[in-house]
Amino acid sequence: MAKEINTIGVLTSGGDAPGMNAAIRAVVREAIVKGKKIKGIKRGYAGLLQEEIIDMQAKDVSDTIQKGGTILQTARCMEFTTPEGQQKGADICRKHGIDGIIVIGGDGSFRGAQKLAALGINTIGLPGTIDLDIACTEYTIGFDTAVNTAMEAIDKVRDTSTSHERCSIIEVMGRGAGYIALWCGIANGAEDILLPEKYDYDEQKLVNHIIESRKRGKKHFIIVNAEGIGHSASMAKRIEAATGVETRATILGHMQRGGSPTCKDRVYASTMGALAVDLLCEGKTNRVVGYRHGDFVDFDIDEALSMTKEISEYQYQISKNFSI
Repeated sequence: MAKEINTIGVLTSGGDAPGMNAAIRAVVREAIVKGKKIKGIKRGYAGLLQEEIIDMQAKDVSDTIQKGGTILQTARCMEFTTPEGQQKGADICRKHGIDGIIVIGGDGSFRGAQKLAALGINTIGLPGTIDLDIACTEYTIGFDTAVNTAMEAIDKVRDTSTSHERCSIIEVMGRGAGYIALWCGIANGAEDILLPEKYDYDEQKLVNHIIESRKRGKKHFIIVNAEGIGHSASMAKRIEAATGVETRATILGHMQRGGSPTCKDRVYASTMGALAVDLLCEGKTNRVVGYRHGDFVDFDIDEALSMTKEISEYQYQISKNFSI
């Protein structure tokens, strides 16, 4: 028999992402419409263990859908990776009457949710990360905003790179995944895109490409470098020495995490937040919400964590074709 859910908790964990507030807002308001109590847990699993738990009403999420970051704040929590920390978290949920919990974050956050589910707390995960590196879903909350932020910044760097006839190496975020770099490389017309999944660390190819392009009359160059490769500043020095072309590195950094979320991040995050509440109300647990083939779906967390995800070979190939 499905466990009846009366009180739902919601937290954001791991790195912040634009659209998390839209998801929180959706969870709060969908829960209220369904006749459930809703509690916000501040600072992720760290806040859960410190019992930073607040009652939430519809008005508490007013004027938040357009804001970046997370109103519940977020933090890393090593204690929650231990069995003792996980048991403490489940006990605290019961102490505060939380029957089900919605966790907005990445794979690491889902592993925590998986442990809570095993300890009897009904749990649903929402994919919140700018990196787009969660295998079970084609969309993650925050990616669309982050990639647009990076794209606009790279456009600006290109303007000055063109004026000075420079080579610009622009480093974007993504941890070990190259999705932001690939999308920006295509969107910004980069001459080269360096992805952790594809790069062979042969800088001579980059040097040769610049030299050959100069011979054809090209005056400026954009190289989009993924965070998982990094070392953009030292790479710029080596390329300048090898080509004679003035080369500068720009690391976009955490600006990609901030800013008002795009329409897509607001709408998709809101839909996912509502679906998470609906799943809990149906008695579901140990699930993660995703988006695949045009539909919002859910997977068993165990299954989701076992999936793998690869860069689109076709998109990578055409990005190279476009750089001729």
